[in-house]
Amino acid sequence: MGLGPLEAQQTRMRILLTRPSNVLVMLLLDACIWLQRTDVVDLRNRVQDIPSQFIYDVYDFVVIGGGSAGCAMAARLSEVCDWNVLLLEAGGDESFISDLPYLYPVLQKSKLDWQFETVPNDRFCRGMRDKRCSWPRGKVLGGSSVLNAMMYVRGNREDYDEWASLGNVGWGWKDVLPYFVKMENVRDERIARQPWHGRTGPMTVELVRNRSALLPYFLRAAQQLGVQMADEVNGPDQLVFAPLHGTLRDGLRCSTAKAYLRPVARRKNLHISLNTLVEKILIDPRDKRAYGVQFRKGNRLQYVMAAKEIILSAGALNSPQLLMLSGVGPREQLQAHRIPLVQDLPGVGRNLQDHVAAGGGVFLIQNPARDGRPLSIDMTQVVQVNTLRDFLYENNGRLVSMPSCEVMGFINSKYNRPGSKRGDIQIFMSAQSDVSDGGIESAQGAGLTYDYYARNFESWVYKDSFLVMPLLMRPESRGWLELPSANPRDKIKIHPNYFAVERDLDILVEGLKFAVRVAETPEMRRLNATFIYDTEPDDTCHGQTGDNFFKCIITHYSQTIYHPSGTAKMGPKSDPMAVVDDQLRVHGIAGLRVVDASIMPTIPTGNTNAPVIMIAERAADLLKYAHLPALLTETHFRQCESINFLYHPDEAQIVQGAGTPRRTKV
Repeated sequence: MGLGPLEAQQTRMRILLTRPSNVLVMLLLDACIWLQRTDVVDLRNRVQDIPSQFIYDVYDFVVIGGGSAGCAMAARLSEVCDWNVLLLEAGGDESFISDLPYLYPVLQKSKLDWQFETVPNDRFCRGMRDKRCSWPRGKVLGGSSVLNAMMYVRGNREDYDEWASLGNVGWGWKDVLPYFVKMENVRDERIARQPWHGRTGPMTVELVRNRSALLPYFLRAAQQLGVQMADEVNGPDQLVFAPLHGTLRDGLRCSTAKAYLRPVARRKNLHISLNTLVEKILIDPRDKRAYGVQFRKGNRLQYVMAAKEIILSAGALNSPQLLMLSGVGPREQLQAHRIPLVQDLPGVGRNLQDHVAAGGGVFLIQNPARDGRPLSIDMTQVVQVNTLRDFLYENNGRLVSMPSCEVMGFINSKYNRPGSKRGDIQIFMSAQSDVSDGGIESAQGAGLTYDYYARNFESWVYKDSFLVMPLLMRPESRGWLELPSANPRDKIKIHPNYFAVERDLDILVEGLKFAVRVAETPEMRRLNATFIYDTEPDDTCHGQTGDNFFKCIITHYSQTIYHPSGTAKMGPKSDPMAVVDDQLRVHGIAGLRVVDASIMPTIPTGNTNAPVIMIAERAADLLKYAHLPALLTETHFRQCESINFLYHPDEAQIVQGAGTPRRTKV
């Protein structure tokens, strides 16, 4: 017997009534940052949007999409002063709020987000509104590196050796490792001196700050389960558990816009156009060469030509859509929308992969200490004057903590190859759960229905709890993208096809069983850890037992971890589903390369942001190798000044104190 509509309505009203106060808090915080935190405001170094009337008719390179890959591409190509580079980004600049790690969930469903949703399906996301999964993607300079959870994970060396084995020369582990090193500025001294890390690159990597009182419990519980502990998950052995490293700078988010573009924003040969929607790549149908881009800025339709090449870095969802709108893709999809076919590439929009997670792994706890203070983090602790003061004056406190993960690790399920060093499950351990924020992230961000939240979580809102979330690393299921129309403003239709192969679901079941074993360790028994579904007689999956119970949870609360990839996969011409070659050139089209997560033949074991930046670093070198020889013969050749990756925002106007934020002198 389920809950009636009254309970769901009460949950809905409670969440909706918190919205005005949350908006007010965000506005107040934004104003305080403007007044007090000049390092976050960083007016001196922020990118300047080029007005449409000053955009040249011709550039050497046009980069479409200013996301994780596009920002790196534009910065690296503009290192050659003889090359003029134009970067086109559909969104605006990143906000002040986006710098704060704790607040990353509130960026979803905002103007910085494309707000994609999947096509309804009865096999997954059954607890979501209209059975649609929310797929946040960054519509902002810096792309999803502005919206994501900032976790720095490279993947497993076997991932890249697998790419090479599929016919992609130059993409094995030994080939890509130098580019990971090149992009890094690791600031954790425990790992920075290791030969597999870099210290002079643009992307700063730090330990997440302000960890909760649950961190030692997580680490001891993992040890009691027999898993290996380490300082990081990016070392030689990935089957370990470790505290979280993130793309952070002085505790704040380090997006690719901040890392790559702000230091070079004044380069005369680099133009950046914001709020610019690309509608089509112009391709000559006779010689099949990409020569220009059609885009709209404001109400003005414009065209720009590329003398050398066009780089498509619009992401794993938008890049395939732009290819199809430009006449490159599956014949049947283009003909259905009367788009003239330039190159029949059936692999465009296919091979969609994502790391799907099992949400709702909530465990209630009780502090055994006499004071009984909460060990976890909840919203009532965050929305306090002290929290704001800690951030504004000490660059510390909950606002620089990470809500979704404190300890990360990889494990093998019984379905993985025996003895494999490449785990098939990633585990997040978090001191904040679905009940900690009253449903703001899960009911609003993830899109859970109010009825589902009321049935499973409402009774325990703001109670002491933690979350263990398992992620499926290498799904066998493959999804696809469907072009909705010939209108570039219509969002691509997403068919993630989760759990089409039953084995994928079985692996996640093993992940939830691991979460339960965490709660059953002696360490967690001290806290009386209790699976939340054991306390709810009316929960959605009540009556299910064994593996069917876990499958019910997973198919209702299926959650993307924002890693779509593979939709314009890299492969040799002999592969009929390959879209680009190992130089990232589109098969059959000259002057056009794709540089983003869509080129991944198989999804890496871990978060995808770092691999995407690595792809951009390598792609920039591929372009330089292709075009620099001719330029080197010119007597006027010169290289632009190198990026000052270690710049200090507003250096002339601020002071730096040990462990304190930079503040304006008074």
